[in-house]
Amino acid sequence: MKKVLFVVTSHDELGNTGEKTGFWVEEFASPYYLLADKNIDITIASPKGGQPPIDPKSELPDFQTPATERYYKDSELLEKMTKTIPLSEIKESEFDAVFYPGGHGPLWDLAEDKNSIKLIESFYNNNKPVGAVCHAPAIFKNTKTEGKPLVNGKNVTGFSNTEEDAVQLTDVVPFLVENMLQENGGNYSKKEDWHPYAIEDGNLITGQNPASSELVADLLYKQLF
Repeated sequence: MKKVLFVVTSHDELGNTGEKTGFWVEEFASPYYLLADKNIDITIASPKGGQPPIDPKSELPDFQTPATERYYKDSELLEKMTKTIPLSEIKESEFDAVFYPGGHGPLWDLAEDKNSIKLIESFYNNNKPVGAVCHAPAIFKNTKTEGKPLVNGKNVTGFSNTEEDAVQLTDVVPFLVENMLQENGGNYSKKEDWHPYAIEDGNLITGQNPASSELVADLLYKQLF
């Protein structure tokens, strides 16, 4: 049985707005069920361990899908979510791939988390799939390979500046995903706002927005076999 590590944020403060953030439910649930239904063994980790915060906006009626509805009724998975493993205890050697769902939280913690950075570099350098969707490509802010940014020269995507502008958080986030990927030498591309779009470059798989989460998971799955 193939083993995939899911890494979710532990960060719940949306800058200094007084509002909450966290991980985006759909970007977790859709990939989780796509893989779990194909007999993939999934472990969930986070920087702090325990129950990760959910972005409250992702719980609004407009953002519900069959996968999120299944998630909220899945008592076994909800229990599993209360016990995410601290990243400091995770070993890359025990997994075949890693996937990062988005939400705004990763911009603050996973982009800077030393355990996460080390894990990503280890997965990548051992030619194991590394997937990230929406805001989660923020994880590549400080990752390196052969002394250069890991995304340097790679085809990548992630939450676009126009999408960030549409949700009115351009001046709240610590950095813009699109800008950071370009500054790190990534060949950034995107589709229209909110349209599904994912790119595969070697074992690096990135998706633009929530609508792209299943595309990323599907590409990751295909790389496992």
